[in-house]
Amino acid sequence: MTKAPRKPTTASKDLTSKPRKKAPTTKSAAQATDTSAPSPVAARPFNVVCIAQAGRLAYEAVIFARSFRATNPDFKGKLIVATPTGERWRIETAIPGAIRELLEEMKVTFVPFENKVFGQSYPHGNKIEMLTALPDEPFFFFDTDTIFTGPLSDLQIDFSRPSASMRREGTWPEPPLYGPGYTAIWKSLYDRFGLEFESTLDLSKPDEYWQRYLYFSAGWFFGESPKVFGERFLEYATSIRNDPPDELACQSLDPWLDQVALPLVIHSLGGGRPGPELDGLDGAITCHYRFIPLLYAREPLKAIAMIEEVIAPNPVKRVMKEYEPLKKLVLQRKGERVRALFDQENLPKREHVLRNTIKRAGFWMR
Repeated sequence: MTKAPRKPTTASKDLTSKPRKKAPTTKSAAQATDTSAPSPVAARPFNVVCIAQAGRLAYEAVIFARSFRATNPDFKGKLIVATPTGERWRIETAIPGAIRELLEEMKVTFVPFENKVFGQSYPHGNKIEMLTALPDEPFFFFDTDTIFTGPLSDLQIDFSRPSASMRREGTWPEPPLYGPGYTAIWKSLYDRFGLEFESTLDLSKPDEYWQRYLYFSAGWFFGESPKVFGERFLEYATSIRNDPPDELACQSLDPWLDQVALPLVIHSLGGGRPGPELDGLDGAITCHYRFIPLLYAREPLKAIAMIEEVIAPNPVKRVMKEYEPLKKLVLQRKGERVRALFDQENLPKREHVLRNTIKRAGFWMR
């Protein structure tokens, strides 16, 4: 049965606010890629943020914080670890005491936030809901499974033009054989929120090819106001989840919801694809390794050396060895056997190929 057409700004009753009729996005494609006058990092204090809770993320947060302090000794902002709480979690989320002490040694600021919308049913929603709990100052969010290998002061960041990571695969959408295609699916979302669509297209890529459309990894993103960014992120994500346009009828939103909403948020706030001034991210300055086995499988030796260095001190090692991937792959050096499985000059293009190879060798763990 065909659904009755919806008005483009219809949203479910439990939204935090109504979708906007027209967001202030009037930049042309040329303007959207203009990086002529970014604000230097050193001239503008900002906060660096990750999320941690009991389990894998707690151990990753220690690596995150220790590698950040090692490479950014002159950082002037706050190093924030946001921690989820609330009844939407049926498991313990509090960071264990020994790990919390290691983080305190790195002078992190803990910012608890309550999950009122997502929680355990959709953990990726943490990066949406934590934003409004942050100090309302320029922010740079990184996934916790990030290692720092260089100083952020080497970058130039214009916080008034938000952006996000382009280290992603064509994971969403998956257009059905007989349509709708990429253009119709993405345009339905821009139309939902009254956003202009054409300037988001990368016209160097062919029509109906996934890279033509604005699509990010949520592994890092930044903006000027976490309050404004977070409110809009939550609005867009809940609208898409609760009342998806008809064009999304065949599409899965779990786990992709955050990455579906993120380009819309960034475009609505006047941002777009990152320019060359941010090339050090997912490069010489940061490494989003995702899981320890993948770190050894494909990431630069500089990143591997950093993780081995930051967990080497005995007081740190005593705590970190409780996490099995760190104990076996890093401390017992079995990661070298993972590395030997792959030709670093000819790595598989798809991550699932890496994972399957590691699993067959008996080294996959998370």
